[in-house]
Amino acid sequence: MTEFQDVLDFVERETGFATSYYDESYLDRRVSARMRRRGVDDYADYLELLRTDDAEERSELLDTLSVNVTQFFRDEKVWGALEDVLLDTADEVRSVDIWSAACADGREPYSIAMLALDAGLDPRNVDILATDIDEDALSRARAGRYESTRTADISEQLDFLDDPSQYVDHDGDGGFVVADHVKDLVTFERHDLITDDPKSGFDLVACRNVCIYIDKQYKLPILDTVSQSLREGGHLVLGQTETLPGDVKERFEAADPRIRIYRRVSDD
Repeated sequence: MTEFQDVLDFVERETGFATSYYDESYLDRRVSARMRRRGVDDYADYLELLRTDDAEERSELLDTLSVNVTQFFRDEKVWGALEDVLLDTADEVRSVDIWSAACADGREPYSIAMLALDAGLDPRNVDILATDIDEDALSRARAGRYESTRTADISEQLDFLDDPSQYVDHDGDGGFVVADHVKDLVTFERHDLITDDPKSGFDLVACRNVCIYIDKQYKLPILDTVSQSLREGGHLVLGQTETLPGDVKERFEAADPRIRIYRRVSDD
């Protein structure tokens, strides 16, 4: 796999994307997908394409590597439970501060914003920080425009809400734009979960389906970062197949273990 490693080394050196953080099989699937798209059969030829394609293929590959599967209200049973968490938190504290970590193209934080509004929370008391390592993904997230495709119907994803038309506008080209009053709840910024400092004081952190793509040695630093970012009594939401390692698990109690919602119980 020396030629494959040469591709990864080039990507990390030229784009700043930390391929060394990610599981190798995940990276290989994503690189191979781009190779098939460009009609390239081996890693050496693909590396040459990356070197000579005037940055276009590098940008496409970076997009493929860094943006994982996402949709509005992914895993509906999780969102039903999250609505209860938001309502309980709003009863406990005046302002609800939320962090959507590794937010990709913004659908998760916008889903949280819509959920808060749909639950009747005062928008003046809801503050959502959404972060990602990929600046291109953040640019798309700030724009808040999404298209239905053959495999992802935006209208169906928004059926979780009582009246989706309150939160998105049709743009006339078959796409949807998140309404301004939803965007107003969300602030986007770049953050690296592995190398950057933790945040602080959040009532809810959503870090879903991130660690399944990350090399094992980096999972603990990520979960340590997000756990340190929660106030005592705050909630952490992971993906359905993700668990807390022992060193982090002792800081939490299971609020709803079936859907990976945990409550911070210790500041140690």
